[in-house]
Amino acid sequence: MAKTASDLLIDTLRDWGVEVVFGLPGDGINGIMEALRQQQDEIRFIHVRHEESAAFMACAYAKYTGRLGVCLATSGPGGIHLLNGLYDAKLDGQPVLAITGNAFHDLIDTHQQQDVDLNRAFDDVSVYNTRIMGAAHVENATNLACRTALSYRGVAHINFPVDTQEKEGGERSARNVARHSAEVFGRSARLPCEEDLRRAAEVLNAGEEIAILAGQGALDAGDELVRVAEILSAPIVKALLGKAAVPDDSPYTTGGIGLLGTKPSQEALEECDTLLLVGTSFPYIEFYPKPGQARAVQIDVDPARIGLRCPVEAGLVGDSARTLRLLLPMLKRNEKRRFLEKAQDAMRDWWKLMREQSSRMEKPMKPQVVAWELGKRLSEDAIVSCDSGTIATWFARQILVKRGQKHSLSGNLASMANGLPYTIAAQIAFPGRQCVGFVGDGGFTMLMGEFATAVKYKLPIKIVVVKNNTLGQIKWEQMVFLGNPEYGCDLNPIDFAAFARACGGAGFTIEDPEDCGTILDQALSTRGPAVIEAVVDPFEPPMPARVTARQAAHFAESLAKGTPNRKEIALTILSDKVRELV
Repeated sequence: MAKTASDLLIDTLRDWGVEVVFGLPGDGINGIMEALRQQQDEIRFIHVRHEESAAFMACAYAKYTGRLGVCLATSGPGGIHLLNGLYDAKLDGQPVLAITGNAFHDLIDTHQQQDVDLNRAFDDVSVYNTRIMGAAHVENATNLACRTALSYRGVAHINFPVDTQEKEGGERSARNVARHSAEVFGRSARLPCEEDLRRAAEVLNAGEEIAILAGQGALDAGDELVRVAEILSAPIVKALLGKAAVPDDSPYTTGGIGLLGTKPSQEALEECDTLLLVGTSFPYIEFYPKPGQARAVQIDVDPARIGLRCPVEAGLVGDSARTLRLLLPMLKRNEKRRFLEKAQDAMRDWWKLMREQSSRMEKPMKPQVVAWELGKRLSEDAIVSCDSGTIATWFARQILVKRGQKHSLSGNLASMANGLPYTIAAQIAFPGRQCVGFVGDGGFTMLMGEFATAVKYKLPIKIVVVKNNTLGQIKWEQMVFLGNPEYGCDLNPIDFAAFARACGGAGFTIEDPEDCGTILDQALSTRGPAVIEAVVDPFEPPMPARVTARQAAHFAESLAKGTPNRKEIALTILSDKVRELV
């Protein structure tokens, strides 16, 4: 029997090594669904509850495996729902292929039901974006879509009219020679030129107080980062997407940077005279060295990112690990180690403060306690997915990353709701590893139906929901950034443990910090999916490592204007600061 256009699509995906497609069925993709059914032993279809989750899962799959993530949605609203997760992939530079349906090919743009021009809608998010014109077009277009997504680390989109999906064979134009394209992906060595390497070495060797800022692009360069740090006597500051680049027990790292970073990291960037950026374009420019303060060298695989955030004297376009290996023999040992030693002393004080914050046994329970106790119990090869909001602060500071673990979240898009889909994708990709989601109640609520997906596929994920019944990050931004009273941020409480049990999984609740470790042990050892609801103090603020005078003034102003629960908030912050001083 002749193959349909949908068969050719799935054949080509298989040739590219695709093993999983995340999606939701719909009448605009029935032909593709039939092709997937017939080849279900080759490509696994993961049926999600919402298309946004499918795109998040494809993005996370790409992040955690380095392979192409694939998502599928029907025409109109199905395709539109993908967009948020696809922007997550775009902004974090992940290779994802999105496949969408469309109306009958000869009724497109004639006001049909679900007649949305998805090619136009996807134009900004995509590095490749096309509509299938017939069966003979499928192989060519799919090969190019996969190759482009992988080569440019972005989103490729194929839009497929519903009747074309079932067409068999198809006449070719005179120039469309059969099998003229191939499912081959060529990898570049991505190495900088000798001249640029020498210039970079000159800048770094001239420095005395050198800092390294490492991001997502340095995740596979941990050993090289440590060797450079040792030679240059340089502390390694980590952007959040680069959290797992170097384990937190390394004597060379000062942890994260930014509003949810550490004080030693902020001090290192404020005081350094030379900065080496490795695989990062960390977006918060105010945390970089002031213009004129430090000379800089940047390593990035994307030449357009060189000099994007701060002036650099040498740009090295290449893969982080390979480039550092070429640079290392050119570096001279920096014998002036006081800058590094000062950062190490400051980190000992920082971890002492984090342990103190995470050991408080009063009620209501502090979110730091939950994060710290969870971090101690994670396996050596755990994959941890976080959501956006105040939850990211506790993830960044209190969950220490170990060598061999993977940690991620929605980085540059900073979307809420990604945590649960990320965790599901991680477990699909690595069925033998511990996969844990660390999420807030606001983000979890948005796509919590996907817990039923985990139950359906018997995925032993563990989701820790830190429940404070508020959109905490937004509340504190309203108060500290603008000096306004908190407004519109309260959430109606949900019993997430009961919800988990209603879905067919296990549900646990932690309210007393004395019980936190014991309940986490029980939950993490439970077979199958589980939700651990941790009820925490809603007035615990995600304080920056160093509060500016402007932030303090805005905070006081917001209280004076009538922020709800201002007495409780003020007392909580006062208590926290007193504990730091004694």
